[in-house]
Amino acid sequence: MTDRAQEAAGREWARHWQYAELPGLDLLRAHYVRHTFPRHAHDGYVIAAVTGGVEEVGLPGGIVRAGPGSVVLINPEVAHTARAGVPEGWAYATLYPSRELIAEVAAEIGGLRGTPGFTTDHVTDPQTSYVITEVHRAAEEGNALAADTLLRGAVARMLTRHAGPLPARTVRGAGAVDAAAARAVLLERMARPPSLEQLAGELGTSPFALLRAFRERYGMPPHTWLTDARVRRARALLDEGTTPAEAAVAVGFTDQPHLNRHFTRIVGVPPGAYRRERSGGGSAAGP
Repeated sequence: MTDRAQEAAGREWARHWQYAELPGLDLLRAHYVRHTFPRHAHDGYVIAAVTGGVEEVGLPGGIVRAGPGSVVLINPEVAHTARAGVPEGWAYATLYPSRELIAEVAAEIGGLRGTPGFTTDHVTDPQTSYVITEVHRAAEEGNALAADTLLRGAVARMLTRHAGPLPARTVRGAGAVDAAAARAVLLERMARPPSLEQLAGELGTSPFALLRAFRERYGMPPHTWLTDARVRRARALLDEGTTPAEAAVAVGFTDQPHLNRHFTRIVGVPPGAYRRERSGGGSAAGP
């Protein structure tokens, strides 16, 4: 069954992959109905073209409802959620460009100082939405020239129209310093993290004060952030060829099913399907 036929039938499907000729870019094309993305963040940027239904994106500034012809723009490390906004779900084609790729395009077009960041989270732009779907189509057909040309054109258009300097994340006050220190501890001891009380004690603060400071700085409580961080590290390990079972243990999940559950919720595809795409043998898969 083709992707469009699956979508028409109301089935969920997703493909999360990389095209070797487009370094610094992840691609996700999917139709979700029941799937919901918990609060999480990305190392790089999100440029998503909604092609059907309605996606509800939960961002720090509120809920965005994006329908066909819309482009959702999310900067690195911005915590957000996503779910269907209508019973039939939503379909979209998403680009996940790395910081390096965005910086490269920004340097080519000029006019942006410092690290670029999107100044809006949602625009109605059917032309760019269509171009994003064509990037996917060209990549899937193995047309590197078209895929690269369309990609740079879409990114340049969004940067020219909807970007400015990305605000620096400055640490101010004791709470922010404690939050940053807690993040460093959790990264270092990801497989065997301390409890909130132990973590607060090590940093010389109270659990409630640390929880509040961490949420204010990173957009989610420490345990939610840690799950997201574990999934990100698991992705990196899978990219290197590690098996899902080995990755689960390395990042601190109790077993592979535990990794499967959280990985699928946050990434949108199971770790096995994700790894197969990295090895060049994957196909569309449902969560």
